[in-house]
Amino acid sequence: MSASSTREPGVVVTEFPSARTRSVPPTTLQKTWRRIWFHRYIYVLMLPGLLWMFIFQYVPMWGIVIAFENYQPWQGVLHSPWVGLANFEAFFTSADFPRLVRNTLWIGLLNIVFVFPAPIVLALLLNEVRHSAYKRVIQTVSYLPNFVSWVVVGGLLIYTFSQSLGIVTKLLGTLGLPPLSVIGSESAFLPLLVGTGIWKTVGFSAIIFLAAIAGLSPELYEAAMVDGANRFQRAIHVTLPGIVPVIVILLILQVGAIFSSNYLQILILIGGDASLYSVGDVVDTWVYRIGFFQGQMAIATAVGLLKGILGLGLILSTNWFVSRLTESGLW
Repeated sequence: MSASSTREPGVVVTEFPSARTRSVPPTTLQKTWRRIWFHRYIYVLMLPGLLWMFIFQYVPMWGIVIAFENYQPWQGVLHSPWVGLANFEAFFTSADFPRLVRNTLWIGLLNIVFVFPAPIVLALLLNEVRHSAYKRVIQTVSYLPNFVSWVVVGGLLIYTFSQSLGIVTKLLGTLGLPPLSVIGSESAFLPLLVGTGIWKTVGFSAIIFLAAIAGLSPELYEAAMVDGANRFQRAIHVTLPGIVPVIVILLILQVGAIFSSNYLQILILIGGDASLYSVGDVVDTWVYRIGFFQGQMAIATAVGLLKGILGLGLILSTNWFVSRLTESGLW
């Protein structure tokens, strides 16, 4: 006789699901793999960039050991004598150390104060332009210098401000005015550095902020117009706060790169004039000279490792500080 036939009438029997039919919640690893599989095409698009970064950024990191050796090319990395922290000590005790740190920090601060806000201002101004053709022309003209090499920029500066060949010098001569001392001048070096930095990067960097502005909700502007806000007030109280998260992220990265100056720009502007070292010689240019011209690759590697550690510390500390002030940050 089956079990169902022995049930008494009027008695309700509750049946519990067996262990095989009971649903088990997915684990964190399973959720992660499901999410990866759902976005698999995006990860496929990311794969070439990740491979490039792994091959050219992470694989060469085993060469950091050179910073702790008296590296000799004919002996190789594995057989060069170990010197510990001697290369770091050589950098800190160098007579150029105070000048390098001062110039690097000062140029980095100028880039944060003047070069970094320039694309933000340009993006805010372009967002207020209503004539689409005029707006596209401005974007194209401001974007093109990004494709000009710093070597070409150096040549343009020579043909513009040189006292013998410069166009400005000839124009001033026709007016009976003395030529401007720009090329090779210590007082003009930093303004020239900041000016060329803004000219070359403002258009390309503004694209990021224009993309952030395009993602803002039109309802915010409609509400501001209902409240009587003019265009300037909408830009200050709607547009600018809306792109604060993007500004904060890029600012954190900019602060982290304060010890990594654009050495190619500085090399072009300095040229072979050693008199400009007092205002333009930075850590990167010093590493370039000592590594390639003096063959002290171990000291150059030690300085590079030190820069990486300081940059990481600046990013972490800046992100911690900004996260306390605002709700934005890298994480």
